[in-house]
Amino acid sequence: MAFRSVILNVLLYANFLVQAVLYAPLLLLPERYIWPACMFWARSCLFLHRVVIGTTEEIRGLERIPPGGLLIASKHQSAWETLRLALLVPRPTFILKRQLLYVPLFGWYMWKTGMIPVDRGKGGAAIEAMTTLARRRIAEGRQIIIFPEGTRRAPGAPPAYRRGPARLYAALGVPCLPVALNSGLFWPRRAWHRSGTILLECLDPIAPGLGSDEFGTILEARIESATDSLIAESVALDPTLREAVNRP
Repeated sequence: MAFRSVILNVLLYANFLVQAVLYAPLLLLPERYIWPACMFWARSCLFLHRVVIGTTEEIRGLERIPPGGLLIASKHQSAWETLRLALLVPRPTFILKRQLLYVPLFGWYMWKTGMIPVDRGKGGAAIEAMTTLARRRIAEGRQIIIFPEGTRRAPGAPPAYRRGPARLYAALGVPCLPVALNSGLFWPRRAWHRSGTILLECLDPIAPGLGSDEFGTILEARIESATDSLIAESVALDPTLREAVNRP
């Protein structure tokens, strides 16, 4: 699997470079023209992952996704969900680190498609700027995607939820869709890929109107419980996956 992982990484980088250069003229056109190219790139990356590594996916709970403006709060274990979540909703808008906008080509596409950068070094000012942009995107009927822990966490690692999702939830006044997954078992950070079936589950939406503390408690409980269940389900089918749990 080490050889396949190396091949996949080479193909993913080459795939991005070729498509980013090929579609570059679209950056001069209105935003709507660039979305089909971005979605094709995401699908092509998942296709390469499936063909090279032999990993499949099972998406559950699609019927729970509300239409229109939405806040999606997802567990984050690997690069896989940054691709797959973009394909779940019509107009995804990721909350991302501001530094990513400075990455050549990649950052240009993120800026053009209206992603929301966060300068973590600015504390409260960064949260306020993030909220202002998020309100604008919701008014456009878009779906905001945030990773409540801010970064990837290994399967089984203790949760480390931040306050950002609760502040967005309070400010936006739209439902929040919790998302659980076990992608870290198959596309782990700083480790070789594994074949198998990645599970992602859209959970029951949290209606707007709750207090921030109550929302945060419910969000973490739902995501962590469902994520633990998805991990246990896959480990029961393939006990060798157990070594990917609690990886530092």
